[in-house]
Amino acid sequence: MDQRSLVRISMAMTGAGSKGQISMRNTITVMNAKGGVGKSTLVLALAETLSAYHSRKVLVIDADAQASVSHMLAHPAQLEAAQSGGRTIVDYLIGAVLKESPASWRDFVIADVSDVDDARSVALIPSDTNLTLFEREVSKGEHEARLRRTIGACLAEAGEAYDIVLIDSAPGLSVLTECFLREANSYLSPTRPDYISTRGLTFLREFRQRNPEMGFGDNLGVIINMKDPRSPQDEQFDRWLRKDPEHRCFDQSIPRVTPLQATGCISPHTRSYWAKYPGETGAQLRHLTLELLSRLAPAQGDTLGATSAPRAEGKAKAMWTTWKERRTAAVQ
Repeated sequence: MDQRSLVRISMAMTGAGSKGQISMRNTITVMNAKGGVGKSTLVLALAETLSAYHSRKVLVIDADAQASVSHMLAHPAQLEAAQSGGRTIVDYLIGAVLKESPASWRDFVIADVSDVDDARSVALIPSDTNLTLFEREVSKGEHEARLRRTIGACLAEAGEAYDIVLIDSAPGLSVLTECFLREANSYLSPTRPDYISTRGLTFLREFRQRNPEMGFGDNLGVIINMKDPRSPQDEQFDRWLRKDPEHRCFDQSIPRVTPLQATGCISPHTRSYWAKYPGETGAQLRHLTLELLSRLAPAQGDTLGATSAPRAEGKAKAMWTTWKERRTAAVQ
C-alpha cells in the first residue's frame, strides 16, 4: 500500500472530513470524469436560474484550472482584479493548506457577479490556471489530509451562508476533485448522450465504491446535456441512460442550442434572464431547477420542492412583465 493510501485511510479513521458539521444538504459538486460535457455552462445556467427564478442565494466555487465558469460569471475587470490581487481559490488553498495561515474563504468571494440583471444573488470564488501547480505541491508534500479538512470546513460554512453551493470541478479525478466529491453533500453528473461521455459516469460510479469508509457525496443524478434534438443516436443514448435506475436521470434533458452555446463570454452589459435564456431554453432550465430543488428538499427536511413551483411561477410572471415593459420603452 502506497503512502497516499495510508494518508487517506488515516483521514477516514480520524474524521478528517467534516460532513457531520453540515446541517444543510446544499453543497453540490458538478462533475464528470469526461470533459466536454458542457459542465461549466450548466453550472452557470443553474446558478442564474436558481437566483433569478427561485430567489436563491447561490455561491459558485470554480475548482477547475481552466476557470471557464469564472470567465462566464465575472466581468474581465473583476476577474483580473481577483487573479492579480491573490483572491482566487488557488490563493485561498495555498494559504490554508500549504502555508497553514488562518485564511477565510469569505475573503475570496466576488459578490454580485453575472450579466443577468434578475440574478443578483450569485457569488463566485474564481479559479486560476495555477490550480494545477497547487495540486502538484499538495501531492508532493502529502498534504491531502489537510486539504480535505480545509475543503470540508469551507463547505460547512458556505452551506450555512448560501442556499445553494455549486462546485464546478475539473474533469478527470485530481486530489482536489476527490476532496470536493467526498466533502460536498452531493454531486451532479452532466453527460452528453454519447458513448465516451457515459464511460465517465461508469468511472465515477466505480470510484465511489472504493474506500466507502472515507465518505462520498450523495448521487443527485445524471443530467443529460448538450443533446441534439435532431439526432436519432442522441435519442437512443438518452433512452439507454434512463434505463439504468442508478443513474437517477433528471426528467429534463438540456439540448444543444445557440443561447447556451453563446454563454461562453459574459456580456459587457446586463440583460434580462429572458434575453439570455429565451423561450424554450429558459423553460427547460426552470423545469430542471425545480426538479433539482425537489431532490434536495427531502435531504434538507423541508417542503422546498412542494412550495417552490407557485412562488417561482409568480417570479416568472413578474420578470415577463418587466421584460415587456423594457421592450415597449425601447420601441418608444
